Amino acid sequence: MPKNYRKTLMACYLGYVTQAISSNFTPLLFLTFIGRYGISLETIAIIPLVFYFTQLLIDLVATKYADAIGYRTCVVASQVLSAVGLGLMAVLPEVLPSPFVGIVIAVVLYAMGSGLIEVLVSPIVEACPFENKDGVMSTLHSFFCWGSMGVILGSTLFFALFGIENWRILAVIWALIPLYNAFNFLTCPIERLTEEGESMGAKNLLKTPLFLLMILLMICAGASEATMTQWASAFTESALGVSKTVGDLAGPCLFAMFMGIARLLHGKFSEKLDLSKTMLLCGVMCVGCYLLASLSALPILGLAGCALCGLAVGIMWPGTISLSSHTCPKGGTAMFAFLALAGDFGAAVCPTMVGSLSELAGGNLKTGLLAATVFPLLLVVGLVALRRKSIRFK
Repeated sequence: MPKNYRKTLMACYLGYVTQAISSNFTPLLFLTFIGRYGISLETIAIIPLVFYFTQLLIDLVATKYADAIGYRTCVVASQVLSAVGLGLMAVLPEVLPSPFVGIVIAVVLYAMGSGLIEVLVSPIVEACPFENKDGVMSTLHSFFCWGSMGVILGSTLFFALFGIENWRILAVIWALIPLYNAFNFLTCPIERLTEEGESMGAKNLLKTPLFLLMILLMICAGASEATMTQWASAFTESALGVSKTVGDLAGPCLFAMFMGIARLLHGKFSEKLDLSKTMLLCGVMCVGCYLLASLSALPILGLAGCALCGLAVGIMWPGTISLSSHTCPKGGTAMFAFLALAGDFGAAVCPTMVGSLSELAGGNLKTGLLAATVFPLLLVVGLVALRRKSIRFK
């Protein structure tokens, strides 16, 4: 019987929805944790650091061991770890002497799952015999955006209907998605990206100048995306003077919507586009959006800069993966793991830098966002360097 690779694709879609749940659900509860468990704001700030550090560690380990263990075992483990972590979030803070320790244990578990998803889902799809791989990859990554919107909107609606004091029930509900998806990955067809012994290996990849350029592009893509994602709500609240609920909906939710639209549009029209040229134009737009958000005197224009930045950065992450696949077709799992590592590094460092610089500027978030413009600017420089080598990708 012919293999049903559409089932594989649907499992990978839900894999990115799972990652979106892991990335977005707990930050919605930070104020609840402060009020219920008496955890300080400074201590709460450790949670996203633990999340990203755990993902970075998993990315690094996966470069060496993912191929040896096997895609199916690792990707099923990613869903189980995500489900267990989200489920334990509802239990451990209530039963352990230190609620914060319970939260951190849960975060580490679902961050391990999230890291494995990031490393494995793209090569699993790349290994499937689909036509128009660039378009499929872009559409795949759009599901992180739709998942982010779903978590924010779904959680906001749940809290409005049933009260935020019932957040533990919602944590268990979200945990059911990766639990269900674990069975999808157990039964769907999964192919190897490269045959055993054919992969370039980590050392050869890191000796390839073009791949090092891809690493730089991925760091900048992760930084440009995560900075606006993490600070959009606070920026909207401070610039427009609205409540946190409105800030969450008008800031990160609009950003995620535009980012998802960009990825869907690229998925539909990618065969007609030159990928590196499209990314270059989007990079220039991203610089403009950061400047608009940080320099505009009108709050509504600042919000427009935040939202439209999602449209600009949408194809950066999946586009860099596609460029790398064309550049290093024998890169194997190590290539995807290094790219995930680079993207997570940018996503961890740049938002922290923005917070620190904003604090030094007396709490002026615009100053931090202005400094962060260097990352989309570096992305543009890197893409110009790539195109000067006369490498064009369709």
